[in-house]
Amino acid sequence: MHAFSTVLAFVAGLKDRRDEKGATAVEYGLLVALIAAVLIVVIGFLGGDVRDAFTGVETAIDGQAGA
Repeated sequence: MHAFSTVLAFVAGLKDRRDEKGATAVEYGLLVALIAAVLIVVIGFLGGDVRDAFTGVETAIDGQAGA
């Protein structure tokens, strides 16, 4: 979460520069990049667990259908 705080501090610093054009676009670009990075990390960590959960559900359904 330290990286998130750092990016937010950077974005807040950009807001102080009201006279520079394009700062808003940069802020939105940074936020989109941050959200994408967080999603990639979360999916990377949880991907195997989600796959295993669905495999367990599939096995349970197959077991009930065969009974």
